[in-house]
Amino acid sequence: MSGTAFRFGAERSYPLAHAGPDPRFTESLVNSVAAVLVGYGYPRFAALEDWAALESALAAFLYNHKEQ
Repeated sequence: MSGTAFRFGAERSYPLAHAGPDPRFTESLVNSVAAVLVGYGYPRFAALEDWAALESALAAFLYNHKEQ
């Protein structure tokens, strides 16, 4: 591994507890993640369904959605 060492057995930081709307989770955040992906050579996001899927995937990674 070049440059990054992973600590096996370390406690996970994600997903975060989700207690309601998070002001950090914005359209700008989703746009920034999309820009990083495009910068790494992935296809540009064109269809609204692609944007919605990225937003859903990012929320699923970031937040622990417990069934009520």
